[in-house]
Amino acid sequence: MRELPLPFACGGRRLSGTLALPDGPGPHPAVLLLPGSGPVDRDSDHRRMPLGVTRLLAHALAGAGLASLRYDKRGVGASPGDWRRAGLHDNVDDAQAALAALAARGEVDAGRLLLLGHSEGAVLATALAGRGADVAGLGLLCGAARPGEEVLRWQARRIAPTLPAPVRAVLRLLRTDLEARVAANHARVRATTGDTARIGGVRLNARWVREYLAYDPAADLARVRVPVLAVTGEKDLQVDPDDLAVIAGLVRGPVETHRLPDVTHTLRARSGPPSLRAYRREARLPLDPRVTALVTGWAVRTAGGGAGR
Repeated sequence: MRELPLPFACGGRRLSGTLALPDGPGPHPAVLLLPGSGPVDRDSDHRRMPLGVTRLLAHALAGAGLASLRYDKRGVGASPGDWRRAGLHDNVDDAQAALAALAARGEVDAGRLLLLGHSEGAVLATALAGRGADVAGLGLLCGAARPGEEVLRWQARRIAPTLPAPVRAVLRLLRTDLEARVAANHARVRATTGDTARIGGVRLNARWVREYLAYDPAADLARVRVPVLAVTGEKDLQVDPDDLAVIAGLVRGPVETHRLPDVTHTLRARSGPPSLRAYRREARLPLDPRVTALVTGWAVRTAGGGAGR
């Protein structure tokens, strides 16, 4: 495979990306890769936690004969701007511009494009598909099917029992219910009007949070008529694996769902109980081979592999 820089314009700024191309002359089917939330770059790397999800998927897809584009979010990596001032719908706009840039490349078959998102990237892919994006398929890795507010409250319930024992003891001592605290913070964020706000001493991207709390992917999922792949790990602490059944019930096209035992939100396997603290150790591992096999197999079946057919 080979990788080329692919910058593109959106909203008066120029975002930086990488076009990964498989061997052969093309035109190749191609995948737009969308990473998770926060200040992560084109490879899904945060400065404190290099997950590498989109980079690893790009290389796996190239090995299967598919091109891909991944890019740095606003204010991250080589892209200018401030990620704390970008709303959820700004991120969808950026994904739409990236898809157009990918389709315009001569090495790519614009009639065989796929969207593939992880975590927030799955939300962006869903919203972009709901806008009527001209794609042949939609891949959702750890994708939610309920409003953002419900997702975050579910996270609080799921994470609370996994916290270290001393932390749980302090919460009991202070009579603090984690889900109630999360709900109270949501109310504080909703009362804000600016792009950023300081909640509980932490500077947040308030605009993104407000838009995410209000966004319900169900309507956009119901507009999807192309093939969908949805994969979530049984040990995911951030997205309810039960949402797979909701996705299958909403989408009007062919749906393939997989609930993978032992797989966490990082798309790695973990033998013990899931824990946010384990993410750093998991990040040093390769993606679970079941994930890469499912993604590449579905992508080839849906968009084909190799040069134009």
